[in-house]
Amino acid sequence: MEAVFNQRIFANDLSHYIGKEVLLRGWVYRLRVLAKTTFLMLHDCSGEAQCVTASEELKVLQLKLEDTVEIYGRVRAEARSKWSYEVDILHAKVLNRAATPLPFQASSDLASVGQEVLLEYRPLAVRNNAVGDIFRVQGALLRYFREYLAGHHFTEIITSKIVASGTEGGTNLFAIQYFDRIAYLAQSPQFYKEHGVAGFERVYETGHVYRAEPHATSRHLTEYYSLDFEVGFIDGPENIIQIERELLTYMFNRLMSSHGEILRRHGIQSLPSMLDVPTWEFSRCLELLKEHFGRTDLTDDLDPEGERQLCALAEKETGVSAVFVIGFPLAGRPVLYSTPGNGRSGTKLRSAVPWR
Repeated sequence: MEAVFNQRIFANDLSHYIGKEVLLRGWVYRLRVLAKTTFLMLHDCSGEAQCVTASEELKVLQLKLEDTVEIYGRVRAEARSKWSYEVDILHAKVLNRAATPLPFQASSDLASVGQEVLLEYRPLAVRNNAVGDIFRVQGALLRYFREYLAGHHFTEIITSKIVASGTEGGTNLFAIQYFDRIAYLAQSPQFYKEHGVAGFERVYETGHVYRAEPHATSRHLTEYYSLDFEVGFIDGPENIIQIERELLTYMFNRLMSSHGEILRRHGIQSLPSMLDVPTWEFSRCLELLKEHFGRTDLTDDLDPEGERQLCALAEKETGVSAVFVIGFPLAGRPVLYSTPGNGRSGTKLRSAVPWR
């Protein structure tokens, strides 16, 4: 047998090593001790691997869930296994023992575990799929956002999050002491993006933004991670809308391809194509809200309920619960254009998407 002890192998790559000896490292995810045989499910950053040995061989280690272990073993084809192979343990070593008792394990149902406990034991919590999947999907979306834009001539910029004044003219700023003066946490990269467009034509950034806005809804956040892009030489907002349609469709397709199993685990069977998401003028939106919902109370803006109602109408028309709204009254929602060279740098859009 070819030995690969000098190279640690990840659980998700074991199908390439059937008949070979491998080195694994990870945490004890599940442990089933029978009279003669012990089944140890090892969990690492790539997935899980089922390891098998005689119970007597592991008895001296006194293993328990969440212990950090190192396993030398031989990969063997096994039709009865979920993965069609198992790892016969040749040698096992405890790298670090888990504390006792733990309030939950990586394999636990976290429905009854309080938020304070999950935060107190954060490293353990993220090993659980109910928590860890959020970070995996978030990271994938960032990766695919970058992939699409990098493939369409965009330059990624990294801008300061400490600024001298409000980026968007608002007053809800987080003030900080910056040496001998007052500075603020950035509300938006807008100022830097507009300058970036003048130099690069197409720019984007991913980064934190901060809003000192007291709120009681999920629609207003004091801190969030923003995905921004800015484009030069456009003819109007329709150019930006088409980029967004294609960008979101690309991200969703890539996510389903790479993380479909995770999404299905959380009840999401598919993600929609955004290519047919409609664009409606604000005046038409008011007409639709009046016609279908009897609403006459909106004049220069849309409230959350109105956005949900418009998305419901769009879903009946296209199958996707999303709509782009343009042509807001200037008094209620001003739009700023700048003109580097002989084209516009961009426009602010508001897309009504009722994320849940």
